[in-house]
Amino acid sequence: MGIIAWLIIGGLAGWIAGHIMRGGGFGILGNIGVGVVGAVIGGFIFQQILGMGTGGFLGSLFSAVVGAVILLWVISKVKKG
Repeated sequence: MGIIAWLIIGGLAGWIAGHIMRGGGFGILGNIGVGVVGAVIGGFIFQQILGMGTGGFLGSLFSAVVGAVILLWVISKVKKG
């Protein structure tokens, strides 16, 4: 996947995860950062743990959102503790 697609998926995933976890986004750069890190986490979970691939735009977006939500959940627990 090209760098532009990574940025688009990262931005969308970060924005969606922000709305799921706290009701808002993080700005364009924050959304991209959360989404790209989330994509790495989600890709690892789907491929290594569940043994599933995430093909295409929607599959990549879904795994990035799942990973970003997990990332934001972990961050919220660390900040509270």
